Order: sequence, then C-alpha cells, then structure tokens
Amino acid sequence: MKRHELRQMILEGEGLRVEFKRKFSSHVKFAKEISAFANTKGGVMLVGVDDNGRIVGVDSEKEQIDLAISAAEFYLEPPVHCRVECIEVDWKEVVVIHVDESETKPHMLKVDPDQPSDRDRRAYIRNADQSVLASKEMMRLMSGRNPHTGAMTLHIGDRERRLFAFLEEHRRITVKEFADLVNISLRRSSQILVRLVRAEVLNICTDKTSEFFTLAE
Repeated sequence: MKRHELRQMILEGEGLRVEFKRKFSSHVKFAKEISAFANTKGGVMLVGVDDNGRIVGVDSEKEQIDLAISAAEFYLEPPVHCRVECIEVDWKEVVVIHVDESETKPHMLKVDPDQPSDRDRRAYIRNADQSVLASKEMMRLMSGRNPHTGAMTLHIGDRERRLFAFLEEHRRITVKEFADLVNISLRRSSQILVRLVRAEVLNICTDKTSEFFTLAE
C-alpha cells in the first residue's frame, strides 16, 4: 500500500472493510476483528490510528506485527494468514494488517488457544463499521458456502411459495416470522431460509439490532 492510499483510507474513516486500532490490546480482541474480516468481505486493520482517525503510530512495529500474526494463527480455528506491512506517515509508523475474505469459513475465535473444546468458540462477521457475533443462520450459511461442502438440492414447496408471497408484500422476514407464518419450528425455519440464501434466491441482511431475509435481486 502506498502512503497516499493509506492517508485516503484514514480520511474516509472506519467502515465495512476498515478498522482503526490505537495499539494492540489483547490477542482475543485482535483475533475477533480478523475473524470478522475473514468471515465477511475481507478488510484492513490499521494499528497506530485512533478511532477519530488521528495517527498516533506504534512504539514497536515488530512487536505489533508479531502479536497480530500470533492472534490470527493461534487464536482462530482454522487459522487466518494475514499480510502485514508497516508504513511511515508523518514520522509515525502505522501497521497495516490485510485480511482476505476466506474460502474456509467460518473462522472461530478461541478464547483459550489451549482449550480443545468448541464450547467457548465463536465466530464474528463485519456489520457496517463493527464486528458482531455471527448468528446461527450466518454460521450455517458460511459453512454451506465452504468449497469443500457438497452440492445442494433445492425444493420449492408450499412453505417456500408462502414465503415468497409474504416477501413480495412485506419485503423482509425474520426466522421467527417465517416460523409463525408456516407453523414450523425456529430450527426448521432457519434451515429453509439458509438453504434459499445458499441457492441465491434470498439475501441475508443485518442491521444494528436484527437479522432478516429479503428476496435476491
């Protein structure tokens, strides 16, 4: 990344694919952000930049780079391989961590890297300028889009037709609303909706407070 590109990125502020960090705080917090980028559309974390975009730099770029790489490789399952570079801006060093969208989603955060159990593991996704906990539906969707997952068959029955009619009128629906609409369990509702997203019939959307589904364009 060129210096002028970094300046422009900082000027535009945080967003879906950009996160500012003043300094390394903990392996878990860094791994959370890396997980969110890898599980969504990829992104860049800038270490040495305040939330308001002020460049403060880092004291030791090598230390920050080593800590970030260890967070990505030892606190995530499967590990994420980041590209890291250091760029000088205004006589201050900014560590730039590039995270590509992954083909092996979901990447789960391990609160304790020595703990073999999945009980305390969770995945994150990027929602606007925040990293948020992935829902069960998003987890199923990420797993279903893994290239190692087998082919999917799609069946359109009465439930799906009622769903499409509802969406034509109301534009959006939640897992619970669909479950109530066709009188099925939340688990079954989730499975059907996720399958339709995988088939590119529906889109899964999130806002600040909820997750919902819409018809694909």
